[in-house]
Amino acid sequence: MGKYTVDNTILIVDDSPYIVDGLVALLKRKGFKTMAANGGDQALSLLTTATPDLILLDIMMEPVDGWETLDRIKQNPATKDIPVLMFSAKKISPGEAEEHSLKIEDFISKPVNPVQLLESIQQIFTRRSNVKIEASVAKEAGFENGLIDEYTSLRKSIEVDRNMLVVLKNSSGMNAPGIEAVPETVASIQKLEEKICTDEQRLKEINEKFHKKD
Repeated sequence: MGKYTVDNTILIVDDSPYIVDGLVALLKRKGFKTMAANGGDQALSLLTTATPDLILLDIMMEPVDGWETLDRIKQNPATKDIPVLMFSAKKISPGEAEEHSLKIEDFISKPVNPVQLLESIQQIFTRRSNVKIEASVAKEAGFENGLIDEYTSLRKSIEVDRNMLVVLKNSSGMNAPGIEAVPETVASIQKLEEKICTDEQRLKEINEKFHKKD
């Protein structure tokens, strides 16, 4: 699919008014509609009456941080399907990556690169649109809902895990000369690499089933 739909509404959540104002200005210039919240509590309150197409959510906020806000968004049946793009100056730990990767669509480090942010937003909207179409075609072809749901989940998780892998490798310093990465971090990175390989193999098997029936 080509470009994202620029009239989509994006909710920006950050406890820094300066960052919120900058992102609002950037996204408005690109044609998006925007909503803003200066913290997790305000975001959750806004979500009781509004349903944005995407949430940009900072991690380091007080008193309710981004991870808690994310959990509460995903626990609420009314908001659980809204895609969430996390961003933060805080380095992601292996434990955080493992715990939260299934709940987010992507992660971007601060300071936010405008080009990278817009590319990530496009990828999220494009992937969700493509998967929705592919799932509809598979359903019409008579495939079981369980298999279609697994395919949909794998399409997202593989992409998110790949992005998380890059973030973890960069934050670990394992690619920097003269720096020895913490063994626990290296083990977590290897575990994530193995998960990606397993998921890619399973996705290939499902794709082959879909195409066999064509």
